[in-house]
Amino acid sequence: MRTELISAAVALLLSAVPVHAQVFNREPLQPSQYALLPLGSVKAQGWLLGQLQLQADGLTGHLDEVYPEVMGESNAWLGGDGDAWERGPYWIDGLLPLAWILGDEALMLKARTWVEAILASSREDGFLGPAEDHSYVYGLQRGKAHDWWPRMVAVKILQQYYEATADPRVLECLSKYFRYQLNTLGQKPLDHWSDWGAWRGADNLEVVYWLYDITGAPWLLELGSLIHSQTKDWTQMFSSGDIFMNQNSVHCVNLAQGFKAPSVWWQYSGDSRDLEAPSLAEKSIRHTTGLPTGLWAGDEMLHWGDPLRGSELCTAVEMMYSLEGMLRITGNVHWADCLERVAYNALPAQVGADFRSKQYFQQANQVECRLGTGNFSTPHEGTDVMFGTLNGYPCCLSNMHQGWPKFTRNLWYATPDGGLAALVYAPCTVSARVADGAVEAIITESTDYPFEESIRFSVSYSSRKVQQASFPLVFRIPGWCTRPSVSVNGAPVSVEPSGGVVRLERCWKRGDSVTLSLPMEIGTEEWYDSSWSVVRGPLVYALRMDERWTWKEFEGYWRFYGKGAWEVTSDSPWNYCLMRDGFSADSCSVRVSSVKDYPWTAKAAPVVLTVPARTLPGWTSPAGTPYFSQSGFDIGEPARVELVPYGCTKLRISCFPTRNVPWDLQLRRDWKPLE
Repeated sequence: MRTELISAAVALLLSAVPVHAQVFNREPLQPSQYALLPLGSVKAQGWLLGQLQLQADGLTGHLDEVYPEVMGESNAWLGGDGDAWERGPYWIDGLLPLAWILGDEALMLKARTWVEAILASSREDGFLGPAEDHSYVYGLQRGKAHDWWPRMVAVKILQQYYEATADPRVLECLSKYFRYQLNTLGQKPLDHWSDWGAWRGADNLEVVYWLYDITGAPWLLELGSLIHSQTKDWTQMFSSGDIFMNQNSVHCVNLAQGFKAPSVWWQYSGDSRDLEAPSLAEKSIRHTTGLPTGLWAGDEMLHWGDPLRGSELCTAVEMMYSLEGMLRITGNVHWADCLERVAYNALPAQVGADFRSKQYFQQANQVECRLGTGNFSTPHEGTDVMFGTLNGYPCCLSNMHQGWPKFTRNLWYATPDGGLAALVYAPCTVSARVADGAVEAIITESTDYPFEESIRFSVSYSSRKVQQASFPLVFRIPGWCTRPSVSVNGAPVSVEPSGGVVRLERCWKRGDSVTLSLPMEIGTEEWYDSSWSVVRGPLVYALRMDERWTWKEFEGYWRFYGKGAWEVTSDSPWNYCLMRDGFSADSCSVRVSSVKDYPWTAKAAPVVLTVPARTLPGWTSPAGTPYFSQSGFDIGEPARVELVPYGCTKLRISCFPTRNVPWDLQLRRDWKPLE
């Protein structure tokens, strides 16, 4: 009944999204390189629109029905006596941007119901959210109601809601809450109720600085320094690299959320050590714990980058969110390369094609997804690699929804000089005020990227009276692209990228077009124990395998993990290696087809590479991966194998063992008689 009353009230508020300005940093914060556009300004098109619609029709749009014991009206964030911790806010943190990007009023109503409840929970002293602990109930988190951590998710929800609606109540509510934090953190620091807040304080700090940029209230800077002082010192950890040299040193999702912490704090500190720390971390990860997907082995604790170790779904979406913030704050477009690596490889591989199931841990080398304990630090009764809902742990079921909507929103940014910047690529349309707010431009981005090499942009205006306007357009040149080209209205333009971007400043007429060509070349990367991954552009490629999906019902104790989950198996051979002295781009072939409907399946993959390989007859278990070792694994017959984008696979080999020509053949080939 409570939810129905709130829904009836907020239904009256459904109205057109008002136009309001982008938020750039004000002094003494470092100048903004880019700013987010109002939520809803970027609309998905093509395959990306299909992806978002699948979310709306699947778990994101219906999680309150699929998981009513937590997401239903008894949730404590809605005023009930149910779940009081992170899961409800996690869901809305993804549902809300999805609703406004799609313009889906039914989803808007669901999101507004939670927003109204959060706003209504604000007390006179500024505290908001659940205020009462309750005794344990199986499957619910009803304790630690006052914990700082879930409120960090709640304030992100309120920020997004303001960016969609400009509702002034949000600014009042957040100001009161941050006053409460300033008055309370001295006695009850971020790790008072749990240590999650201390690891994830950057999520809190981001919203504090955002509110400061709007209001200019100087006490918010004082609060920011207090929050930073109680947050784990990620700059020090990244600079020393110790956490990457010690297994089980950090929780994998904490690492994803902490990755942005030095950059967020740098806005105030201006310290070059904070700016450089994430790059040092990336270098350490690359040679210790890293995986070709742009993530790291962490199931749930950090491990060496063995492709049989797991990577949690929450890690993927939280790392994407961190990279989006770092890109916007620093303007370093390398973080856009990293963002696309995670979004276009790890994320689609870990979610069912109908967005009605997910995998808690994914493996870079994964030849079956069965019920059974893997070599994971937290095995969850062997349910982790199956595709289901509650299998593994429910945090990912609740948190997975933010990935694609926030990625869509970050396809375009405002520039400080009244222009627009496309730093991440996908089919979309952006509507935004340009030329110092004088006109509203509409840029349509047509492409099948990341499968296609060309991206086409066309310029229009919302008002028929406007035929032209002068403003800059900024485009990223990916770090992997060595031969980019740009044309305007079909004529080549000679441009020299600066800082990884090209800048086109001109009077843009209605109907003008820009074509960006980003040739993709086949290459290899070396990973764990000298294994090789094949890459082309932003995509990692993996062995294409047939998939057989079998539903496994859970009974008794297993019901904790849902009604059941899908096992995925295959009869396809997978024991192949790549030859180091015979593999080259010239030895491979590429077949590219247009995207039709949903591209992220092995059968529908728009790009197929055919590459030379050899069999390894003695390699019968992926757990006994031979990699570079010669001992005990004879090289078998030559073969031509098909590789498809990693994100299109549920079963795969993406880290291939490598071999040189066998020692005895090498000896005979190089042998010459003594003179």
